[in-house]
Amino acid sequence: MQRELQWFKAVESYVHPSLQEQRNGHGKTPREVFTKEHEKLVEKGEKWMKDTASSCSVVAALIITVVFAAAFTVPCGNKENGTPIFLHNIAFIVFAISDALALFSSISSVLMFLAILTSRYSEDDFLKSLPKKLMVGLITLFFSIASMMVAFGATFYIVFSHPWKGVIIPIASVSCLPVILFAWLQFPLLVEIFSSTYWPTIS
Repeated sequence: MQRELQWFKAVESYVHPSLQEQRNGHGKTPREVFTKEHEKLVEKGEKWMKDTASSCSVVAALIITVVFAAAFTVPCGNKENGTPIFLHNIAFIVFAISDALALFSSISSVLMFLAILTSRYSEDDFLKSLPKKLMVGLITLFFSIASMMVAFGATFYIVFSHPWKGVIIPIASVSCLPVILFAWLQFPLLVEIFSSTYWPTIS
């Protein structure tokens, strides 16, 4: 649908303004003909966007639940005065920062996907509005997953650094796999949306 709109806008730019509202033999303007011919494409685009946004928002909501609970479940507990035992440990600082970043980015992702779900889905929304929201949603979702895995690695290091000191880094490194997998699966879609939105090739 975005491609069709780009073609329509490109052709429209070459047509004299006085002819853009000229009616055909059926009394319809070029825009009305375009809208009529692309009704099914708009419906398909709306369904795809809603399905994608719904699936991604579920993942982001799960991340919010996990990292929000982790923020109040301090690794190895607190001292008697309530301060975390490993408050001045570098790994704990990494955990705290990455957990907060995961929470904020996942909330941002949910808000972007919610904006997609509540969109009017007019034709012009498919040109830039919806693709931009989808890109921001996917990027923030990726960032939240990456931050969550960093928080997991830091927590794993804090808890098991003494008994499993020799294997702690390899085990914590495995947390990179979900991030790499998500990037591998979603990066081509992100690149395609970005290129079609900012560098459309109309030829």
